[in-house]
Amino acid sequence: MTEDRQNRRYPHNLQGVLQLAVEAGSAAEGPAPAQPMTEERKTWLREALADVCKGQMDEVEQMKQCLAVLRKEETGESEMDEEQEEDERELAFEMLSELCENLDNARDLMTLGGLDLCVSQYLCHVQSGLRWRAAELIASCAQNMPQVQVHLLGIGVLPKLLQLTDSDPHPTVRIKALYAVSCLVREQEAGLKAFLSHDGFSVLMRGMQSESEKLRTKSAFLLLNLLTSHSEQKDTVVSMGMVQQLVSVLRSPHSPFHEHVLGALCCLVENCPQGLTDCRNPALGLEELLRQRVKELQGKEESQEELDFCKRLRAKCFQGQQSDDNGMDR
Repeated sequence: MTEDRQNRRYPHNLQGVLQLAVEAGSAAEGPAPAQPMTEERKTWLREALADVCKGQMDEVEQMKQCLAVLRKEETGESEMDEEQEEDERELAFEMLSELCENLDNARDLMTLGGLDLCVSQYLCHVQSGLRWRAAELIASCAQNMPQVQVHLLGIGVLPKLLQLTDSDPHPTVRIKALYAVSCLVREQEAGLKAFLSHDGFSVLMRGMQSESEKLRTKSAFLLLNLLTSHSEQKDTVVSMGMVQQLVSVLRSPHSPFHEHVLGALCCLVENCPQGLTDCRNPALGLEELLRQRVKELQGKEESQEELDFCKRLRAKCFQGQQSDDNGMDR
């Protein structure tokens, strides 16, 4: 076994490792039609990369090699070549995402031009697997990193992320793009300003009406967070018809994300006269909807927060409006 290891030829850089790993994954079977990479094969490739890279190069060097893979021109000579190239790039993104959990590495990736590459080349890539991995890497680097956030906002990433959130055909891309949006606008005044200038609240409104449960949940959660942190935006949101849209969402089949929707409505009736007026509009039927929802949630421990929001919203909007309350809010 020692002799086998001595005769084994190792590549000298990460690009070579990626190519070797991709080739080795299919060499044993000989030429074969292109097919999707199995999870087992992906796991083997990741482990092979980790074993070869561990201890052989420092983290900045690993990032440089990953970027060399991402910067390599696509040949497109055959279907198999395209599959191998995509596999290499996906693995490079996964390694970068892991490395950039370290904030220093996230800053170094920015300095190396990696974030600019993500924005200019990969957020618009034809392969959805590369689009969502680029958005995920942007989110990882931007989270809790004002310096990186400012840089990303300066190169115009937010409009692109909002567009992906709003209209990308692949649900995972939309979810990861919204994750990146959240990392750029929460606790970031410049990010919020850009978000508002590109009609970000409308994107969240449409996200809550999408077919993807995860996207609906993340959209409602971000809306609740922004209204809680930036109460000055309530009038803007109410003027867009958000109250009516949120109540419409509540009428869809019940889902856990309704908790965030109710929380957002509670925000919109507190110190916001127009929001309160909109909720009280009899045509909206909100009072009866809340009454029914309270009955459905009573006794369900897992729904306690949603139940509390229901009661709080009813008390704010309708307490004293009717005499047949039956003590439900007491």
